[in-house]
Parts: sequence; structure tokens; C-alpha cells
Amino acid sequence: MENKRIAIFLGHPAHFHLFKNTVKYLQQDGYNVDFLVKRKDILENLVIQEKYNYYIIRKKERKNTSKLFLILSVLRMNWYAWIYFLRKRPKLYVGTASGSDLLGIPSIVCNEDDATIVPLFAKITYPTANTILTPLVCDNGKWNNKSIKYNSYHELAYLHPNHFTPDYSIVQRYIATDKPYFIIRFAKLSAHHDNGIKGIDNDMANQLIQILKPHGNVYITSERVLDSQFEPYRMQIAPIDMHHVMAFADLYIGDSQTMAAESGVLGVPFIRYNGFVGKIGYLRELEEKYNLGFGIKSGQVELLLQTLKDLLSMPNRKEVFQERRQKMLGDKIDYANFLTWFIENFPESKRIMRKNPDYQYNFK
Repeated sequence: MENKRIAIFLGHPAHFHLFKNTVKYLQQDGYNVDFLVKRKDILENLVIQEKYNYYIIRKKERKNTSKLFLILSVLRMNWYAWIYFLRKRPKLYVGTASGSDLLGIPSIVCNEDDATIVPLFAKITYPTANTILTPLVCDNGKWNNKSIKYNSYHELAYLHPNHFTPDYSIVQRYIATDKPYFIIRFAKLSAHHDNGIKGIDNDMANQLIQILKPHGNVYITSERVLDSQFEPYRMQIAPIDMHHVMAFADLYIGDSQTMAAESGVLGVPFIRYNGFVGKIGYLRELEEKYNLGFGIKSGQVELLLQTLKDLLSMPNRKEVFQERRQKMLGDKIDYANFLTWFIENFPESKRIMRKNPDYQYNFK
């Protein structure tokens, strides 16, 4: 009997969204799917809410961000993962972790950051992965030769119109909708690859709010501890509903990579302010090829403020950005459907993509 058990590693809340539609399709096709989860932010709650099978392989969020503690944390997670592998013997291990090869279980690493952005992650996971699955614009360095590249983004696994329809009634549960509204995001910037990366500080946040307030309501969502002066702007929302609120926003400003990309694929203009600007392929493409957002490097405060003012004064802004979104969608594939096919047919799917990369365009 064919082994129809798939294990998927989730290391970040964004990974839950990345895989949720693929898991649904796999289950419809008779697969048993187990999530291997580390406790981070709201991740476990998202999995519980959707009633998925899951196993905790890191019980506490890692506080120490040094390379040594990261390596020790990975080894510990691998130990718990190996216990699971020995018990369940899945057909395939998918996600942002590897190590299953030691037990003869092939792995597919899914990532969208260039290897230079996450060098330690790449050095730990890429050498033992059977396949590295990344966007076409992602540079995997010396591991490009073992990469399968597709013309899409992680965010289009869950925000592609084939899978997501914004619901205005959900927005009305959480915020006032009598005026345009803007979202400001403060990321934690505490991951090992965030070392030395600076984002929006309190002084900049105040300046942004003062520029935005005459044009509508301002809402803040924050991973880090929020200064008391910003509490009146805090948005209290169930995480599962955040994308609906984002879809109807007039602008997004933040120092988070993922939410900037999510805004872009939704056609909501974004301003991304941090030290990663110009270094990440898929975000650079959203900004420079499709003009769906603007990356401002840390320290360029005046450019940040002027870019915001220019956007606010832009005629027909919503229509312009939706047209840009449609151009982007016309080029890209539906990543959730492609990923489902790739997993179900692995390793034959890998051979097909090697021989004919354009096969992916069957998944529009």
C-alpha cells in the first residue's frame, strides 16, 4: 500500500498560511498530514484552531539568538523530529527543516529568502535536503544546482484569488470603516538573520502617525512590546482574520518582510523600512518590477516620510495598484496547487521540472 503520510515542519506563523491550502488538498486526496511545530508567537494557536494533527518539537521560544544556541536548538528539534519519524515513517518531510534523510525519508525545503539573507539556515538545511523549492528570483548560491524554482511567491499560496476572497464584513468586526485606514507594523527583528537590522523606532512612528491621521484612521499591529503612547492605535484582531483587514487597507507601512509582501500581492501599496532593502529577491521584484511597494533603507527617514506623502497624494491610488497587481498575477502561478502536485508526485515531479520548467504554468 502506498505511504500517504506527509510531515510538514512549521517554524513561523507565516508557514501555517503557506501550507494550509496544500494540506487541505492533500487531505482531500487521501493523505495523512502531520505538522511538526515549534512554539512561536501564535503558531500553535493557528494549528489548533484549524484542528490539524501536530507534534511539538520545540516547547519554548528560543530567547538566545546566538549561532551556538541556534545550532543547539536545531539539533534538539531534529531529535524530537526523529522520534516522530521512527514512529510514523512519513513518505516525505516538507518545510523549512531537514535531517530526515538520516532515516531514509526524503525532504523538500521550502524557502523564499536568498541564501545570503539566511546564511546559517542555508548551511544547516540545504546540504541534506533532497530538493530546495524556491521562487524563480531567489538566489540559493552554491545550492542553486539542487533547487527547483517556480514563478510565484509563498504569499500566493494563500492570497492568490483562487484561494482568498477578502470579506468586508470581517473587517467591520474589528475596526471603524467610516474612513480610509492605514496599517503600521512593528516586527520583532530578533531572529538570527535580523542581527544588526533596524526598523521603525518610536520617533519615526510618531511622525508617520501625524502624517496619516488627517487622511484616515491609523492602526498598529506589533510583534514587539508596544510603547504606551501607541496603545490607542493598537488593533485587536484574531490572527486568522488579519488578511481580510489588510486587503481593504489604503496603505501598509512596516519593518516586516512578510506583511509587506502580503500587502503587495493583495494590491495594497506598501512601504518597507529596514536594513534588508535591496537584498531580498522576491521583495525587490515586487518593488522594482511590479511597483507594488517601496523599500526604504534604515536611516533614510526623510525618504520614508516623503514616499508616504507622495503615496497619499497619488490620484486613483487604489485603482493603479490593483492594475499593477493584475499584471503580477498574470505572470505568476498558483503556488498552492503547484506545491500540492509537487508533493504528491515527488520525486517524479522533480524530474518533470528539471526536464521542462514550463510545466509549472499548468498551475495558473
